[in-house]
Amino acid sequence: MNSVQITRKGEARLESGHPWIFASDISNRGSAQPGEAVRVTNQKGRCLGVAHYSSTSQITLRLLSHTDEPLTRGFFFARLKAALEHRLRVAPAATSYRLVHAEGDLLPGLIIDRYGDYLVLQLLDQGMDAVRHTLTDCLTELLAPKGIIARNDVPVRRLESLSQAPEILSGEIPERVPVTLNHLALHADLRRGQKTGVYLDQRENYLAAARFARGRALDCFTSTGGFALHLAAACDSVEAVDSSPDALTTAQANAQANSIANITFREANAFDYLSGLATARRQFDTIVLDPPAFAKSRTTLDSALRGYKEINFKALKLLPPGGTLVTCSCSHHVSESSLFDVVAQAALDARRTLRVLDRRTQAQDHPILLTVPETLYLKCLILEVL
Repeated sequence: MNSVQITRKGEARLESGHPWIFASDISNRGSAQPGEAVRVTNQKGRCLGVAHYSSTSQITLRLLSHTDEPLTRGFFFARLKAALEHRLRVAPAATSYRLVHAEGDLLPGLIIDRYGDYLVLQLLDQGMDAVRHTLTDCLTELLAPKGIIARNDVPVRRLESLSQAPEILSGEIPERVPVTLNHLALHADLRRGQKTGVYLDQRENYLAAARFARGRALDCFTSTGGFALHLAAACDSVEAVDSSPDALTTAQANAQANSIANITFREANAFDYLSGLATARRQFDTIVLDPPAFAKSRTTLDSALRGYKEINFKALKLLPPGGTLVTCSCSHHVSESSLFDVVAQAALDARRTLRVLDRRTQAQDHPILLTVPETLYLKCLILEVL
């Protein structure tokens, strides 16, 4: 393997438990080639481990092992097998789940979601893209899937100078794949659906929200209907709002597949729709806010926080005493404390007093490493209006 030398600051970052080394902390790239496995050395030449090297991203190195070892098929097979065994422990009844959560499974740059007999990969850096066929071979041995697709249509691949065309790596991928999530039968669009087809990270939060839901419910940013479908059994009626007609088509098919008839789907901008509801003086007993990530980077954090405050203010104006607000953020740049702050500010402006019923994060199949804050991205607060 070629070697890449890092600065003392980069070495300290590895010592802190974080696997990323940035371009500014590279002192000598040597002969490293795009996407290859390289030895990482300190200023004295001591090997600190083995990483995937990126020639274009600001994240130049992603450490995969603290040992000087080749990244063979056996290496990846062992990591994938360990990830599978973890899911069998934390989600033994699930047939659809996140199989690999990048750094959370010591495989930075790799996302794998399982939907029954089908697998969806996201290869987020040059290194994982280079070993996609090795990964496919290992996954075929482990799970014998009917099809594996690489959803390469993610913006981060532009930073890696990688193509953004989805690629079927093995087998076939149908237009719609039937999956089971909790007790519901769903249809997932693995080729073009948001994320990799279904919001698997909310699986446990769907059930938690349903425990507190009642009466008339409103689900904003419903996507393929995850929260709405779970709330339907506990509520008299549910309005589900999203701006994507394709997502709503899938959501309606999901409702029909489960014989759920008390959900009304609306194609609309959630901000505008909430304003219209306030003008019409409508009220709801349960409101869910699960927007897309408002903060794509630290530079957009301030505007994102304003967005979170606005959407929560609009929702709170529609909730009477005893009402329940389920509010989420999937922006890893927005901490739980920041989300608490903006919701508290929104509550003060809306003249509502809130009590915390539950505070949650992503499902257990999306593991969090204490030393890698990026692995914790989803926050979910369940609040009661007093």
